[in-house]
Amino acid sequence: MAQGKYINIRYPFKDSQQGFYLDLTNTDAAAIRSDLMHLILTQKGQRLYMPDFGTDLLKYIFEPNDSKTLSDIKFDINETVKKYIPNLRINEVIVDRDENNEHKATLTIDYTLTEDVFEQNDVIVINL
Repeated sequence: MAQGKYINIRYPFKDSQQGFYLDLTNTDAAAIRSDLMHLILTQKGQRLYMPDFGTDLLKYIFEPNDSKTLSDIKFDINETVKKYIPNLRINEVIVDRDENNEHKATLTIDYTLTEDVFEQNDVIVINL
C-alpha cells in the first residue's frame, strides 16, 4: 500500500489523498515542521509516560497579555524545542498582541533546520 518514502503524520491533520487514514509527510522538512507543531500545541502532561513533552501554551491563554507572559511563552518554546528537537535552532519567537482585540495574539516562530552541513529556514505562524 505504501508507495515511496513516508516519515510521519502531517500536521494539521487531514484526510490522505493516497488512501491512508491521515495525510503523511514525505520530506524531512515537512516532517520537522509537523513535529514542531505537535510539540508546541501538545499540552504538558498530555502525553503518556512523557509528562514534560509539550508546552504550556494553552495555559498562557488565560494569563494577562503583558510582557511577562510574552517572555514566558518565548522561554517555554525555546527550552522545549532544545530538549525534544535538538537539530532545530529557534532563530526568533515573536508574540504580537492584536491592537484591536486585547484577548488575541499571534505567535511567529522562525527556525532553522540543520542536517549535517545543510540548513533550511522556515516560519510557523499560530493565532492565539
